Amino acid sequence: MSMTELPEYALEAVDLRKTYGGSKTAPGKEALKGVTLRIKRSSIFGLLGPNGAGKSTFINIFAGLVNKTSGKAVIWGRDIDKEARDARAAIGIVPQEINMDVFFTPFETLELMAGFYGVPKSERRTEEILAAVGLSDKRDAYVRQLSGGMKRRLLVAKALVHNPPILVLDEPTAGVDIELRRQLWAYVRELHAAGTTIVLTTHYLEEAQELCDEIAIVDQGEVIACEPKESLLKRMDTKVLVIDPVEALDAVPETLANFDTELRSGGSLAVSYKFGEQSVAEIIEKYNASGARISDLRTEEPDLEDVFMALTYKRDGHAA
Repeated sequence: MSMTELPEYALEAVDLRKTYGGSKTAPGKEALKGVTLRIKRSSIFGLLGPNGAGKSTFINIFAGLVNKTSGKAVIWGRDIDKEARDARAAIGIVPQEINMDVFFTPFETLELMAGFYGVPKSERRTEEILAAVGLSDKRDAYVRQLSGGMKRRLLVAKALVHNPPILVLDEPTAGVDIELRRQLWAYVRELHAAGTTIVLTTHYLEEAQELCDEIAIVDQGEVIACEPKESLLKRMDTKVLVIDPVEALDAVPETLANFDTELRSGGSLAVSYKFGEQSVAEIIEKYNASGARISDLRTEEPDLEDVFMALTYKRDGHAA
């Protein structure tokens, strides 16, 4: 593939496997069990899963920090085994851990990283990147003097020094305040609008739901779902009808005993029902039969957390 051609996929994993440890007498731990994923160019892709699901192992293989056991990994159309240098140049990784020399300044840190990638001095964007992540005023402070949030922004800056077409963010907002999280996501949206492919792992499911175009859920080293966000949300066939009564209720009416009904604070009712099996009209009929009157009605759609819990909870052997 020529340098001018753009690949269809930013990242590709085909039957990717990783086993840690093991011997002739004891099997190793399978962190990845034949993962196949294709992440489209210019998308914002969410990689979700419980702790220990294999997300970090997957990312670290592409980052060059973990050697795969078998399978194929391709970055920007370049196989990591056959074209390792070009493949690594196409990706920027923002790790979970803060790993920087505390005796360097942000300016020195970015200049050093740009040098590692072979970026000529005339093409470096150090000042521009520092301004973009809000660290211009800390340009010459030592890293040890920065707050935790500033250090995390500097991690993002480090990943951008070689202008990669792919940016991987591994739990980038873990432990940071709400305002910093908003600033970071605003910048991520700007990068995406400029054509950068974003791959995100996060424990904040509302972030993935707001930002991502496509989402994969990994559990126990396997991909259990990989779909456009809207398609994934439609997997849940349960909706909730919320009934606000004219007078607050202190108990669920007996007429709704056969429905999955919750009495919420303030005296409203939340009735869960299977779409296609039960109807809103049936619920209202049963409610009216209790003699209570309705002040207002609304329905609540499932969110990504509902889907995530439903898929991973079932696999752990629990009832759906």
